[in-house]
Amino acid sequence: MVSRERSSQIFQIALPIIGGMMSQNILNLVDAAMVGRLGKTELAAVGLASFINFVAASVFMGFSSGVQAIVARRIGEGKPSIAANPLNGALLLIFVASIPTSFLLISFSHEIMSLLNDDPLVISEGARYLDARLIGIMAIGMNFSFRGYLSAIKMTQFYFKTIVTMHVINVFLNYVLIFGNWGFPKLGAEGAGLGTSISLYCGTLMYLWLTIRHTKHFGFGAHLPKMETIKQVLKISFPSSMQQLFFAIGFTLLFWIVGKIGTAELAAAHILTTLTLVAILPSIAFGMSSATLVGQALGRNEPDDAYQWAWDTSKIAAFSICLFSAPMLFVPELLLSIFFHEADAIEIAKLPLQLVGIAIIIDAYNLVLMSSLQGAGATKITMIVSIVCQWLIFLPLAWIIGPYMGMGLTAIWLIQGLYRLFQAFWFIALWRKKDWAKIKV
Repeated sequence: MVSRERSSQIFQIALPIIGGMMSQNILNLVDAAMVGRLGKTELAAVGLASFINFVAASVFMGFSSGVQAIVARRIGEGKPSIAANPLNGALLLIFVASIPTSFLLISFSHEIMSLLNDDPLVISEGARYLDARLIGIMAIGMNFSFRGYLSAIKMTQFYFKTIVTMHVINVFLNYVLIFGNWGFPKLGAEGAGLGTSISLYCGTLMYLWLTIRHTKHFGFGAHLPKMETIKQVLKISFPSSMQQLFFAIGFTLLFWIVGKIGTAELAAAHILTTLTLVAILPSIAFGMSSATLVGQALGRNEPDDAYQWAWDTSKIAAFSICLFSAPMLFVPELLLSIFFHEADAIEIAKLPLQLVGIAIIIDAYNLVLMSSLQGAGATKITMIVSIVCQWLIFLPLAWIIGPYMGMGLTAIWLIQGLYRLFQAFWFIALWRKKDWAKIKV
């Protein structure tokens, strides 16, 4: 059992993140439902293009782990006046690097889509959606860094306010831009991408306003980051960024593999992934909570307390996730009927969704312990574990079992669950070894 006091500290950080992430992924479901009304081709195109955009943004998303780990350590060390320095450095780095990245990728968006799919309609629709999303890469990176910072200083209520506001804007923009309502142009899937990018920048502006107003005493925006701070941020963030990058490329490769089976299976994979991302939200949020509590405990030089925080948080996350797995296990058709109107599409996705219902319980330990290691600064080993499990185990097996042997989507999703189980046991072994307690941040 986890004590009431420790549970309270875990939930204090995690609940606003869960609320914000729920709004984000409910919005993703709304996006999918809206685009799904255009047809299976558009849905498949948006699904594939979304993960290409995830690949592009993943390098900048990784700064969140570095910011959170260093800020939490400074708070634990009793140095709040310089706690925001890592955020200052991360925002500067993202600003400098994201602009040329966006321009370069937009120039080759059609060619990138062509590499991953043979359907001309999927390529055409996906490229237009991808262009609209790529202009928002800077906002994604900055927003993730703000999230890591606010988690580390236990002010996640600002994350919640910002993310909800951002998604209200996104729903409105999608409604008018996808279907051409209220006199706006009817842009279809491209309108969904443009609405998302605009809402992301609105979120960045709100983060800036809230952070300047409420956290200047932590040193936010007080001065330009020192070179030493930038090096620190890069040292911790780079492995996390590479982990995100390879994970994202791997997911895109998975969509390519599924696309070789069929367009209906690709559309099903998009919905399965979207539902999975909603269901694991509590685990991600609890992982961020654990990363903060672990980092602050290590800053106080209390490694045993840091060790226990990860286990306590994992227990709460695993229990909470059962609420999400139950509908997947017992009423999968009901969930899938929200997105699919064809009986054959529902049948393709039914059993894989039930497998997801089991896998997300395993992922509670997987994600919390991974975040705990990152909160301790052990981003290099989490990168290695993630890349080995995904690229050397899962993806080769997915190709062999799927397109090569013709065993279909269910077999691929079964292998995916088993690889996540193996990864969870690896993280458990690393956490018990306690080498992370010796890392200096």
